[in-house]
Amino acid sequence: MTKILMMSVRDDEEKAIHEYAQKNQVEIVISRQDFHPETLPDLTNIDGLVIQQTAKIGGNQQFYNQLTKDIQQIATRTAGYDMIEVELAKKAGLKITNVPAYSPRSVAEMALMQILRLLRHTPEFDTRIANNDFRWSGLQAREIHSVTVGIIGVGRIGGTLARLLNSLGAKVLGYDVNYNKSLSDVITYVSKDELLARSDVITLHVDLNETSINLISKIDFDKMKPGMLLINASRGPVVNTDDLIRAIEHKQLAGVALDTVENESGIFNRNLRESVVSDRRIHKLLSMSNVMVTPHVGFFTNIAVKNMVDISLDDTLMVLNNQKSPHEI
Repeated sequence: MTKILMMSVRDDEEKAIHEYAQKNQVEIVISRQDFHPETLPDLTNIDGLVIQQTAKIGGNQQFYNQLTKDIQQIATRTAGYDMIEVELAKKAGLKITNVPAYSPRSVAEMALMQILRLLRHTPEFDTRIANNDFRWSGLQAREIHSVTVGIIGVGRIGGTLARLLNSLGAKVLGYDVNYNKSLSDVITYVSKDELLARSDVITLHVDLNETSINLISKIDFDKMKPGMLLINASRGPVVNTDDLIRAIEHKQLAGVALDTVENESGIFNRNLRESVVSDRRIHKLLSMSNVMVTPHVGFFTNIAVKNMVDISLDDTLMVLNNQKSPHEI
């Protein structure tokens, strides 16, 4: 029987994993650990490997070469795959797959919720009410059909969000290196600079790669309207965090929603009640009343979790059966 090791497994994934194993007659070994050279599990009797983590695996060419003695692929049940040294892995002969579209709707709905919350000033109201301050002053809201929303990264998620926003009457601008004609009825494509200058709200939905690191930094904040609202639903390094904090302090930004931040791997999905948030920049962002931070949960819905499990395991079996996965990197 085919034996697959799934690592970094959460409790909420187990039902889908057990259902898949029973349906497809495979043995799936569950591990709570991340995959790193220092904690390398015994892969001797393992046929396939599925991971999910934000922290980099680490390792050099020798490490990836060593893996090929036991396995022939690594599947990540996420859209992002920057935790894997893909070139080293491919050079070693490993096939790498990801799950590029587990549920675009899940992240798009999260971004829409964040936009609405920022427009209605609910983070500031939450802070006031927690201190028994029930005044309205200074927090007049804007209706969504009266604002222009700029989407940077108009892929599956950005395109889904564009349609949701259009249905609510918002004017939607988009910037992407690829032009999707099927969205021409709901989005107006413009240059990045024009989007920065015209948008009341900007929401980020790009992949993390060499070209998207620090995609938004001081030079970009300076081009935005005063009192802008910013949502990052992509990856933390897309926004320069020091420049972001400076822009908030200087009131260039009126509100920010972050579902992802730099250096989140040691903080998100952990209980730190008896500890402290060691990253000074994240600690600073958490202290700001007009900043919403959620722990990278845009994907975290019933449909998305099942799709991430099923698609990553389908890809694993395809590779093991010498078939071509449509999601091979």
